[in-house]
Amino acid sequence: MDINSLGSLGELIAALATVLTLIYLSIQIRQTNMITRARFGHEITERTYERYFQSAKDNEFSQFLAKDWAKEELDRSETQRVLNFSVMLLVDLFDIYDKVEQGLVEEKHLELRAHVLRTGIFRSPLGLRAWNFWKVTRQSSFVEWFEKNIIDQKEIEKLMNEMNEDDPEWKEKESISFRIDD
Repeated sequence: MDINSLGSLGELIAALATVLTLIYLSIQIRQTNMITRARFGHEITERTYERYFQSAKDNEFSQFLAKDWAKEELDRSETQRVLNFSVMLLVDLFDIYDKVEQGLVEEKHLELRAHVLRTGIFRSPLGLRAWNFWKVTRQSSFVEWFEKNIIDQKEIEKLMNEMNEDDPEWKEKESISFRIDD
């Protein structure tokens, strides 16, 4: 075997090693992506379980959650609690929506939250205040998705009309933060 043959054999071995390295790296990247998706999914599920656990063990908070926030009179601290709870739900939804869009978590996590939020918190006056305050921070694609999947616009119009009939000056009495604007 001459020097040229040895050089060619060396190049062939190097090319095969490069191909095998690329295959190995692609397998590693795929596994890393799967682990990352699983970790995000686990963290999201853990947040949900933690919320349910906290509300199950905290009687006072459970009573607060059981109130009809749209119909019952709430004092100022309860109103603030509803707003903070609504914002917490929104931030959680923002995070999950973004992760679904990036392909980091399965869509089932988003569907679960949308299903729960359809129960009406964002159809109440306080939920609407929180949504209208925060929606300007989101891209129009999310706003459209949220209003289509969570908020029924006909119900919102009905609620706004009822609020205007009950008290035409209700807006002037509202806090400047978390205000509903038509």
